[in-house]
Amino acid sequence: MEPCSWRALILVFFLLPLLTQGRTRHYKFNVVAKNFTRLCSTKSIITVNGRFPGPTLYAREGDTVVVKVANHVQENVTIHWHGVRQLTTGWADGPAYVTQCPIQPGQNYAYNFTLTGQRGTLLWHAHIMWQRATVHGAIVILPKRGVPYPFPAPHKEVVLILAEWWKSDVEAVINEALQSGLAPNVSDAHTINGHEGPASGCASSARDGFTLRVDQGKTYLLRIINAALNEDLFFKVAGHLMTVVEVDATYTKPFTIDTLLIAPGQTTNVLLTADQGAGRYLVTASPFTDSPLVAVDNSTGTATVQYTNAVSTSAIATTKLPPRNSTSLASQFIDSLRSLNSKQYPANVPSTVDHSLLFTVGLGVNPCPACPNGSRVVAAMNNVTFMMPTMALLQAHYSNMSGVFTTDFPGQPPVAFNYTGSGPNNTQTMNGTRLYRLPYNASVQLVLQDTGIIGPESHPVHLHGYNFFVVGKGVGNYDPTTSPSKFNLVDPVERNTMAVPGAGWTAIRFRADNPGVWFLHCHFEVHTTWGLKMAFVVEDGEGPNESLPPPPKDLPAC
Repeated sequence: MEPCSWRALILVFFLLPLLTQGRTRHYKFNVVAKNFTRLCSTKSIITVNGRFPGPTLYAREGDTVVVKVANHVQENVTIHWHGVRQLTTGWADGPAYVTQCPIQPGQNYAYNFTLTGQRGTLLWHAHIMWQRATVHGAIVILPKRGVPYPFPAPHKEVVLILAEWWKSDVEAVINEALQSGLAPNVSDAHTINGHEGPASGCASSARDGFTLRVDQGKTYLLRIINAALNEDLFFKVAGHLMTVVEVDATYTKPFTIDTLLIAPGQTTNVLLTADQGAGRYLVTASPFTDSPLVAVDNSTGTATVQYTNAVSTSAIATTKLPPRNSTSLASQFIDSLRSLNSKQYPANVPSTVDHSLLFTVGLGVNPCPACPNGSRVVAAMNNVTFMMPTMALLQAHYSNMSGVFTTDFPGQPPVAFNYTGSGPNNTQTMNGTRLYRLPYNASVQLVLQDTGIIGPESHPVHLHGYNFFVVGKGVGNYDPTTSPSKFNLVDPVERNTMAVPGAGWTAIRFRADNPGVWFLHCHFEVHTTWGLKMAFVVEDGEGPNESLPPPPKDLPAC
């Protein structure tokens, strides 16, 4: 062999590991208050680095990410990296009083985690009180260097963050609701990348709406995030179809559709080809609700797709908004989602089940002597309204601290009833900080069943620390005898947040291969506040790779 060939082999031998291994990326998040003007009025909001939405965090699969968060406001703060698996890094997950005590005013905390086996779009957001209304941003996980997308490479990539805006202070909104015992006021606007857009009716908003400029014939990857607090959102681009290629940082079998449905906490990547005539096209984010009892913000957040050869003053092509209660459009999108399930990206669905769980999700009414009508609306899983502790659950678990929580969360509803009917006469729930214990590597099937107590309603439920496969869903009551026969165990969509349909059920499967304490909750912030949440305690396996390490030295104290 020629000497130069030997040198080439030696270079490949030594350099290949350097090219494929991840790097460490450092970010600094300064949590500060700043005045913003929306809907022709100005208020002070909590932000990261003075931006709304906050900065986008970029990394590659396999990278380690270190984010130093400095709290410069007079409120406690935490940040959650929504959808990041956090394999043995539960201390970095972020939900207040679950995996950590909050970062107090004037204090810092460095979140340190590795992006293992994930690529696509996720989000980060505050995970205490209602701060995520303004404290949120995108996480873009690029494939490892040299690894292509499993779809045609786009000309450009664009992050689009959908959110809500209140003219009032959001903490005042929920505090007023808790004192009254009733539902909080809905938001005043929906936003796209922080703006209500040209169709809002406010002069300053029309001027500041987000514009995506496109070249004729080129294809764009839109990374769309729903960071709203309390509303599922339909997403459309006038005159254009979209090809869905990824959700929640997992690739999907591509399919083309004109209307997306994205629940709070969910992300969807689509390819948009600029294949229409030169012009300006309206982008819309409008609410979806399947319950006539639930008030929603009827406003539409808007943006503009503008072709480079179009005049900026030309009329905007509009689109017909989906009816806000269009369950058919919602189901069309949800039912089209399938895992890519290729050789490179397999769908490893657990074929057997060690723990078969059924959790009811819904509302209730508990006594409240201080409330004007003597009662307050609450939410519950398996009739347990979860009470947040004053010490972080993960710390209590790691230290074997007693008196913080119990591990007797019921794996089945305490009382069986016609779940999607009118429900039992007694609408009162039990209060408790009750967790469910899972052995390491156990396979879990969890059926989430909506209830008709007070009224049926869809719920976007998020599981921290895990991806799961959505193996089935249906209308009415789950039947353990007949429903599993319709499960998709071949290529079900893989997610971290899924919709439980109103008056229906959703079944998921996952393997408990990540030790720690992991939050499961509705991603409607009002329902989380009301108690629609619980947590799993996943025990250590064998050795350091299957065990929770000690807490970092700078973990905030309560």
